[in-house]
Amino acid sequence: MGNEKINSIDYHELYAKYNWFSNAYPPVVQASSDEFFLPGLKFILLGISKNINTLMDKDAYFVTKIRIDKLHDMFFRTSEKAIGIILDRALGKPNSRFNLNKLTDLEAKIITAFNDYMFNGLSQFLIPSPPTLKRTNFDVIHLTFLLKDVDTNAVAKFIITLPDELLSPEVVTSKGEKFDYGDFSTSVIDVAVKIGSTRFKLIDIKNIEVDDIVVFDNSDTKRMTLKFKDYEKEINLNPNLGLVLPVDNDGGNDDMAGENTNLWDSIEVEMDAQFDTVKITLGELKNIEEGLVVDLTSIYDNKVTLSVEGKPIARGELVIVNDRYGVKIDEVIAKTPKPENNTQTLPPQKDDLETDNGLGEQYSEELPQASSAGQAADEEDEFDYSDFELEDEDI
Repeated sequence: MGNEKINSIDYHELYAKYNWFSNAYPPVVQASSDEFFLPGLKFILLGISKNINTLMDKDAYFVTKIRIDKLHDMFFRTSEKAIGIILDRALGKPNSRFNLNKLTDLEAKIITAFNDYMFNGLSQFLIPSPPTLKRTNFDVIHLTFLLKDVDTNAVAKFIITLPDELLSPEVVTSKGEKFDYGDFSTSVIDVAVKIGSTRFKLIDIKNIEVDDIVVFDNSDTKRMTLKFKDYEKEINLNPNLGLVLPVDNDGGNDDMAGENTNLWDSIEVEMDAQFDTVKITLGELKNIEEGLVVDLTSIYDNKVTLSVEGKPIARGELVIVNDRYGVKIDEVIAKTPKPENNTQTLPPQKDDLETDNGLGEQYSEELPQASSAGQAADEEDEFDYSDFELEDEDI
């Protein structure tokens, strides 16, 4: 890169220097304004930055450039609205709105003289220029102020640009830990706890009923997976033996399985079991990080949601079957009822009822009912196969 110097101000460095800038510059800027115009204008430091494009937006600015030495300059950028506020205070409010394009020589001299006066006060924070080769670009820091008229509450932007290498700001450094992590051990956060998963045929999902027990092959009574946003951590648990359910056939329910009548019924998908939102303390989370066995007895009181492809299928209570976790279903997530056939027989007209020997009146009260076979079909089709986007490995 030769003698060209790239922007080297790291944002983290600006954060560490902010306290020095906020203590040093605002008092001097405010004092310069009070002495030059008398009190009435208030300068509030909005922030420090190395990128001026995000600060200036689309406003028009009057720029004053003041030479520090043969290599460095200080810039004062006063927005059009800020100039209007300053001139209203100095010359009185005009009959028309201020327009930067129609700035008079007198108005320009007032703004320039104010910036020169402020420059004299800010020079105390500059250090001598170090020996350096001549260059056209150097790092700068922009101090953005909000200029406010205390009488009208009108506000506008005022930006001071300083050469970074002529500054020697104090940097805030950490002096060690200010608190002990143990102070927050009882603070509570919401996490998700995954119990396990298993492969399930679509026809079995279709026939899940209340009181069925689903056992998860990929589960371990001594381990679960804690999830917090994108973070996952396997946790070691003391199993709650009060959840043990003595089932000879690993919790399988022969009545759950239906007859495979087509290809769709035979397809297997991944079913996950996960607790609804679980609250744990930061102390418990720290124990997890240290690899200790965690006692999360309280989570066993939470409901468990069964889902496929992120879609909830059923909810229930956690049980232990042999050495694996299972869920005893106490709620099946019902599907929205399918719309009934829009083709309906309209009730007879009044004239028809009068000439129907009484049969019409009976017809008007008792509409045709669906057949029992149709009812059974509707109840059986609670789950729609199209709800699940199957991947190739699922087939």
